[in-house]
Amino acid sequence: MKTKNDDLIRQNKVFLWLAIGTLVLLAVPWLLMNFKVPLYDPGSGYEIINWDLTDFIVMGTLIFAISSLFVLAARKFRMSRQRVILASVLLFAFLYLWAELAVGIFTNWGS
Repeated sequence: MKTKNDDLIRQNKVFLWLAIGTLVLLAVPWLLMNFKVPLYDPGSGYEIINWDLTDFIVMGTLIFAISSLFVLAARKFRMSRQRVILASVLLFAFLYLWAELAVGIFTNWGS
């Protein structure tokens, strides 16, 4: 029988898992950058990822903050349908911020 304490979202150790997941996600561009793996860019062909420390800090903060916000808000919702809606809204917010920070896709229409 599942009790309240079994729900991972209700446990505070979930934030440790979020931090570990954030580091694993940030390891992908770091490895691609260090091994100079070219990725295809439709606008200019193949390019090597070139992030600096600020890029890693901003993306790590964004990933950890959005996922932590989901956990904190999901604790208020009991139904899985509400959690799916919340996750969808936060995913959209994450993708919007990511695109805006990366290239200013929504604010540089006339440039």
